[in-house]
Amino acid sequence: MTFELVSESLLIANKITQQDLSVCLEELCMRKLDYGDLYFQSHLYESWSLENRIIKEGRYHSDQGVGVRAIRGETTGFAYADQISIDSLRKSTNMARSIIFVKGLGKTKTFSQKKVKPFYNVINPLQMFSSREKSDLLYRADHIARSVDNRVIEVNATLTGSYEQILIASTDGDLATDIRPLVQFSISVLVEDHGKRERGRSGGGSRADYNFFINKDDLSKENRIDHWSREAVRIALLNLSSKEAPSGTFPVVLGSGWPGVLLHEAIGHGLEGDFNRKGTSVFTNMIGKKVASELCTIIDDGTIKDQRGSLSIDDEGTPGQYNVLIQNGILKKYMQDKLNARLMGTQSTGNGRRESYSYLPMPRMTNTYMLSGTSKIEDIIQSIEYGIYAVNFSGGQVDITSGKFVFSTSEAYLIKKGKISSPIKNTTLIGSGLEVMQKISMVGNDLKMDQGMGICGKDGQNIPVGIGQPSIKLEHLTIGGTV
Repeated sequence: MTFELVSESLLIANKITQQDLSVCLEELCMRKLDYGDLYFQSHLYESWSLENRIIKEGRYHSDQGVGVRAIRGETTGFAYADQISIDSLRKSTNMARSIIFVKGLGKTKTFSQKKVKPFYNVINPLQMFSSREKSDLLYRADHIARSVDNRVIEVNATLTGSYEQILIASTDGDLATDIRPLVQFSISVLVEDHGKRERGRSGGGSRADYNFFINKDDLSKENRIDHWSREAVRIALLNLSSKEAPSGTFPVVLGSGWPGVLLHEAIGHGLEGDFNRKGTSVFTNMIGKKVASELCTIIDDGTIKDQRGSLSIDDEGTPGQYNVLIQNGILKKYMQDKLNARLMGTQSTGNGRRESYSYLPMPRMTNTYMLSGTSKIEDIIQSIEYGIYAVNFSGGQVDITSGKFVFSTSEAYLIKKGKISSPIKNTTLIGSGLEVMQKISMVGNDLKMDQGMGICGKDGQNIPVGIGQPSIKLEHLTIGGTV
């Protein structure tokens, strides 16, 4: 079904046949290549925004094009066109192969249509709701947030949806398609009390349609729009009463779910194949070695149903996979695309990703998380005499080469004598990813994925990702506070 829909939209509608694809790939193979592919994409996107009870903007964008790649060794020829036609395809093919100077007699393999297990539904979320219904979702969020507390003075909310179709044809005979829906909601709330102001944010998303937002959340048992609107107000009010964070070195508990962004940044990027092939990662040449506490098993999984980072196929046509990166502290594998896998003598792990047809694919994460342990969160908290409980993060930075990171919390608490004490703000976590992994002494039994807000940037390309972890205890970590 997916193959027929995508072929109709990207090929037949533009008067391109599978025979045309074969001819273009054979033209690529007139140069001595290791690999070549054609990447067709159509992308529909809309965004609705509300500011203080007024719909400020409604945007709609459509784009389609084709990217052609020719690879020999470490050399890549690449060209793209922002339209799909037989003429633009041929011109891009000639430009991509022109960088490869060695003539060849290669021939593309006969196409074999891949049977792919879908991890999300073939739907166009942009067509599921009317413009009025989409606006009503934002008005509802505004109403709910303001009804929670009279100190709410400002509400901003955004609703986005996208519908992407891709088709990949390659010299190794792969012919694969995918249809990718994606929706997201975010809300920011400003509260004021006696001249003091604080902001709180929440939201989420899924590879689904807009009904996702009016369905009940599994944990809160509440409509998602309502829950996230209340949550934004809760965080803003919490920040009003928060004390300044202490400075020093303390035991730290990272909460479940979104705090996995620290692992994503400080560990995940360092396990991408290109960094390790080039020797610029702290994890280079460490396959089979102990890189973390034996309590740690890290997974990159593109197969989770409807999850933001999931992929039925990656952007090179490789099926989405469940990859064990670190098992009981031992580094097992890197995340690979086809180029880096070939140069490192291994196989693609389904992690070849690109922002669009106008970019080259590279090894990127999908849904990256740590598996649950056996400890209860109450026992982890009780094991600490004085420390920090970091429930949520607002952002951070990491150096891939050294693994050093700096992260700021959006919700954190002091722990005193085994109990959660007062909320704190301006809390910064400072450390090294490799060192942090060694310091994990307890892992909770409460694995949770993030709510669907993750966007990962690398070399100027932004893609959706999933992040998760159980609660974990770090024996000591440097905290940058203000007292």
